Amino acid sequence: MRSKKFLHAEQVALSWDTPGLVAGVDEAGRGPLAGPVVAAAVILDARNPIQGLADSKVLTARRREQLFDEIRAKALCCSIAQASVEEIDQINILQATLLAMRRAVEGLRLKPALVLVDGNRLPVLDILAEAIVKGDSKVPAISAASILAKVTRDRWCAELDAQYPQYGFAGHKGYGTAEHLQALQTHGACPQHRKTFSPVARVLA
Repeated sequence: MRSKKFLHAEQVALSWDTPGLVAGVDEAGRGPLAGPVVAAAVILDARNPIQGLADSKVLTARRREQLFDEIRAKALCCSIAQASVEEIDQINILQATLLAMRRAVEGLRLKPALVLVDGNRLPVLDILAEAIVKGDSKVPAISAASILAKVTRDRWCAELDAQYPQYGFAGHKGYGTAEHLQALQTHGACPQHRKTFSPVARVLA
């Protein structure tokens, strides 16, 4: 009888105390008037630390680019995914963001035991997950995900700028700046504008 009790206690301890892989998840591009929302998931390697990880918004573009390459080289695994403009217009930006996050987690080569997500909402996952407000400045794996997502979306904006130079995407990255709103008034919307976002909807109307 005693041996059974001991075995049960040991199993309970294992389920709580065995560390597993932890993935950090963040997104870029919820606020802009154009383009996809991009999400990234990162599992860092504790034996191969990366110096200088921080919320992508407080880093210079040059530093983000450097860290992007370092994260890709040193992380155990990482995944970048997106939800398209069409999906954003169909299911709304919050649901599209959660969809992109889920795709990023599902794209990881290794399955994490825990997913830590920046913000206060969680995507639908079959893995234990926790939302952490301001997680991109508190959790290195979320910081790394925020950098991958931001650099990927900024590069996408640079490509869009080459296609539609009249809007200035390389500068404002799709956000509703005065310059962008003026370009919308002058040139109308391009195919990558989010039709359900009010400044774009007003122009289309």
